[in-house]
Amino acid sequence: MDREERKTINQGQEDEMEIYGYNLSRWKLAIVSLGVICTGGFLLLLLYWMPEWRVKATCIRAAIRDCEVVLLRTTDEFKMWFCAKIRFLSLESHPFVNPKSIANKISNGHAVHLTENPAEDTSHEMNKYSQTQSQQIRYFTHHSVKYFWNDTIHNFDFLKGLDEGVSCTSIYEKHSAGLTKGMHAYRKLLYGINEIAVKVPSVFKLLIKEVLNPFYIFQLFSVILWSTDEYYYYALAIVIMSIVSIISSLYSIRKQYVMLHDMVATHSTVRVSVCRVNEEIEEIFSTDLVPGDVMVIPLNGTVMPCDAVLINGTCIVNESMLTGESVPVTKTNLPNPSVDIKGMGEELYSPETHKRHTLFCGTTVIQTRFYTGELVKAIVVRTGFSTSKGQLVRSILYPKPTDFKLYRDAYLFLLCLVAVAGIGFIYTIVNSILNEVEVGEIIIESLDIITITVPPALPAAMTAGIVYAQRRLKKVGIFCISPQRINICGQLNLVCFDKTGTLTEDGLDLWGIQRVENTRFLLPEENVCNELLVKSQFVACMATCHSLTKIEGVLSGDPLDLKMFEAIGWILEEATEEETALHNRIMPTVVRPPKQLLPESTPVGNQEMELFELPAVYEIGIVRQFPFSSALQRMSVVARVLGDKKMDAYMKGAPEVIASLCKPETVPVEFEKVLEDYTKQGFRVIALAHRKLESKLTWHKVQNISRDAIENNMDFMGLIIMQNKLKQETPAVLEDLHKANIRTVMVTGDNMLTAVSVARDCGMILPQDKIIIAEALPPKDGKVAKINWHYADSLTQSGNSPAVDTEAIPIKLVHDSLEDLQITRYHFAMNGKSFSVILEHFQDLVPKLMLHGTVFARMAPDQKTQLIEALQNVDYFVGMCGDGANDCGALKRAHGGISLSELEASVASPFTSKTPSISCVPNLIREGRAALMTSFCVFKFMALYSIIQYFSVTLLYSILSNLGDFQFLFIDLAIILVVVFTMSLSPAWKELVAQRPPSGLISGALLFSVLSQIIICIGFQSLGFFWVKQQPWYPYSDACNAARSLFQNSSHVDNETELDARNIQNYENTTVFFISSFQYLIVAVAFSKGKPFRQPCYKNYFFVISVIILFVFILLIMLHPVASVDQVLQIVCVPYEWRISMLIIVLINAFVSLLVEESVDRWGKCCLSWALGCRKKTPKAKYMYLAQELLVDPEWPPKPQTTTEAKALVKENGSCQVITIT
Repeated sequence: MDREERKTINQGQEDEMEIYGYNLSRWKLAIVSLGVICTGGFLLLLLYWMPEWRVKATCIRAAIRDCEVVLLRTTDEFKMWFCAKIRFLSLESHPFVNPKSIANKISNGHAVHLTENPAEDTSHEMNKYSQTQSQQIRYFTHHSVKYFWNDTIHNFDFLKGLDEGVSCTSIYEKHSAGLTKGMHAYRKLLYGINEIAVKVPSVFKLLIKEVLNPFYIFQLFSVILWSTDEYYYYALAIVIMSIVSIISSLYSIRKQYVMLHDMVATHSTVRVSVCRVNEEIEEIFSTDLVPGDVMVIPLNGTVMPCDAVLINGTCIVNESMLTGESVPVTKTNLPNPSVDIKGMGEELYSPETHKRHTLFCGTTVIQTRFYTGELVKAIVVRTGFSTSKGQLVRSILYPKPTDFKLYRDAYLFLLCLVAVAGIGFIYTIVNSILNEVEVGEIIIESLDIITITVPPALPAAMTAGIVYAQRRLKKVGIFCISPQRINICGQLNLVCFDKTGTLTEDGLDLWGIQRVENTRFLLPEENVCNELLVKSQFVACMATCHSLTKIEGVLSGDPLDLKMFEAIGWILEEATEEETALHNRIMPTVVRPPKQLLPESTPVGNQEMELFELPAVYEIGIVRQFPFSSALQRMSVVARVLGDKKMDAYMKGAPEVIASLCKPETVPVEFEKVLEDYTKQGFRVIALAHRKLESKLTWHKVQNISRDAIENNMDFMGLIIMQNKLKQETPAVLEDLHKANIRTVMVTGDNMLTAVSVARDCGMILPQDKIIIAEALPPKDGKVAKINWHYADSLTQSGNSPAVDTEAIPIKLVHDSLEDLQITRYHFAMNGKSFSVILEHFQDLVPKLMLHGTVFARMAPDQKTQLIEALQNVDYFVGMCGDGANDCGALKRAHGGISLSELEASVASPFTSKTPSISCVPNLIREGRAALMTSFCVFKFMALYSIIQYFSVTLLYSILSNLGDFQFLFIDLAIILVVVFTMSLSPAWKELVAQRPPSGLISGALLFSVLSQIIICIGFQSLGFFWVKQQPWYPYSDACNAARSLFQNSSHVDNETELDARNIQNYENTTVFFISSFQYLIVAVAFSKGKPFRQPCYKNYFFVISVIILFVFILLIMLHPVASVDQVLQIVCVPYEWRISMLIIVLINAFVSLLVEESVDRWGKCCLSWALGCRKKTPKAKYMYLAQELLVDPEWPPKPQTTTEAKALVKENGSCQVITIT
């Protein structure tokens, strides 16, 4: 049965979870209810905090198929628990559904998704889910996804749309007709409403959730306890602090929800037209859409309410919501395998693979293109939270927790304090019983020791530093919606940068062209817009070979195409809707040069003999366009000059690809050298080619011709050289990060060569460093996956060029300027496809590649997130700086994500910079380091405060005394709160240093510092406590006059005894109070360190002034007693000599404390490593340990021109072997 009880859902995916079944148990519920009453509701709180305990305490295990409650546990390192209630979806009440006929289907066996044939859908779609007798489907909802019971796999599974397991052929054959109304209604029942609902919780709900935080509950307990002890003032102070903290927290959480809700709610409900089976068109709300619906895309565009695949027509779409690039993208209809391509009938449709044909939710369709009488149609494939936008919103709503050592250590530290409190608790009870104290008094005093040891003001104290850091960040234009991340930013040791718009300016600039004539390169030319070139084939290619379009009269499209077209100064005219209808679908887009560029006479000069006689108007019509494909690295068009009989084919793309498709005799001999010179300088180079097409190719034939028939046997025409300018501040910022030993990585959607050249330009890769390109190929035709290793310089050479000489192999040398072992002189670069293959088939290589991977090109949004996780898996603290919604997942997943845009990305990103420049990264890290050091200082100070006060009270309890209420109040409010809130004000150090702050509280030097101060403070307090008892005047009640006369002033004695029933006014109390008051100030000064992460403490004027005022005040009331102050603070009069003695104790204490803290700071690390022995310690961080291993690995880095193959049993061990290809 145990096997039945525990299963896994979402296997192999990021959100994989174990699932356990439970049924509610009445007798367990009764026992828990009794426990809740007995514990005054505390047990209920405990069960609220721990979902696992809650389910196990109230339920009994059951088979998953029959359970009432499911308990879920994530399989990642966090092992988080969730619980969900099983609900039932009833089919009987539905008018369109026949229960008997539905008892048969919803999935095709391997996954829960739609069937191939909508006509058969109703006949057997529900069997896998429902128990036939009841016609009810069991399901539960977790993180906005519904999981239905699937009888085939005997497990819960989420309902998939048409995005998995559906072939391209069946999309046309079985789904393109649309759904019947009955089928639509039935699917709507299953899939629910098509909306991405972000509910903004009510203030009351948020308040309850926030107030039930364990820290606030402890504060409430403390406040109640102090009120019973008549300690109202401090209780009131804590209440005020808690209220302020809760209100600010509620405000920021609610603001986040509202922002997200507004982002999602825009255009969430629109009216859409859908095609039904009988060709009728029905208008429905977008919330009623279901997978399988055929949606009509309106002519004037719309915001997509779902993910849909285009089956008719063309759309121009703005995908900035997904990609971050606000460039309109042309989407074409999905190729119909039965018509277009032979042998591709079995290809499965996937939104990622076929993204050129998929309209994604949240993207804006700007305009549509259609042919006569045909509507632009798309089949809905995913709805609601399953869509690309839905997944993005889910990643924002339910982020993975970020594990940070400081917070784990904080809880450990609190546990230690609780243990200390436990000892004090037992000691107080035993001591009070032995001294026959009343029961009520014992309870209050013993609980009081717990609130002394675990300070309720700790959360407020910890928050103070972060709030100040947040305020300083705001001043430099960085806004933060997740304040606890500021501390984590202090630990960052690797930052990933998006390229376009982050490291570089948004667009490309045309640097020049280099034409080819008679198979030789001419000199580079800067100006393309001149009379001599206007009718050349080179300019004709620049004018036609692009995907530009006019949107509301403005030319828009790919920035590269736009710059290229602007450079020649031509005019583009598009066919209107009427013209398209008139000319029966082939009215082309026309381009022509401005009149002033055309020569006066009609005959053309000698250079263009084939165009001997031209009509007065020179214009070119674009007849057919083959859009740019990143897989093919090229685009081409078929165009026709007005009045010409033959058509022309023009092609542009990656130079190596274009050259390989040209006649070899037209490619200049020096092609590779010229290309290499440009790419090494960081230019983006595009090659152009052309050929005249046969006269038999008519316009109609061209519309149906395959791409391969056009793109071959071309004439090489030359190169266009583009420049992607770096932002001015980029190199300096990256240099600062490198000096601070912070690694930089580029992750971009752009192509590899451009990314590599930009990485060299900005100093991410130094000139002498080698770049190894990992080209991974997935398993194919029975062959295993493999990685080909190229060296970047050798990439531009063609296949027959000699192999790279052995000198090109990188030497494992450490940079002279940097001492870190892990920084060696080679870098890996790869594209998104290779990265995915490596993640899947070469798991053991991933950490090695993460150690030196610097350039990741053509990365999809989810791959960016996977990269961040892979880097975190080798213990890097990762920052991410990006500017688009395509970076959302990565910005959210990184330890510190900074968005340079105030649009979608800023909702997901913990930090948003107002200035779109990466100079915010060093600022954030500096502030993070300062905030982290402040947190350590505050923690250390609060620990000392707890222990000092705990020890004071314990000493006084031994003589059945205690500190007075106003003494407590003076220490807690006047000293502690003032010191904590001012010591946190120290600003960050001016520059980034190579040293990094410790990541956790539990580090040797830090613990040694705290323990040494505890010992010093306890020592000096004990000295005062026991030394006062040795004084000759000690037993007498009025010691001030005891030196002069032991028998006078007896009336004063009687009065004092009457006043002090609780034995507060005694010499021990006064001594302990004065010494401990000074000790709080001494440790505050000792712990307020400055360099290298914060400005020196004397620059923190508020702190310096507060400490001086407090020091002077305590000194004053100690050396020159003021009667009224003594009365309020319940201090007794002691001889002047003893006051001087206390001052000497305090001065020696201050000297010893400061000396020890300075010594720990300076020599602590050396002493600790010496104490632990001279043995070599294994580095804690995986990446450091790996760097040490790789230094002695002769097989690493891989040699040039070698191949690494995955072993056949890759699933088991993920290992691979290196095969050298000679």
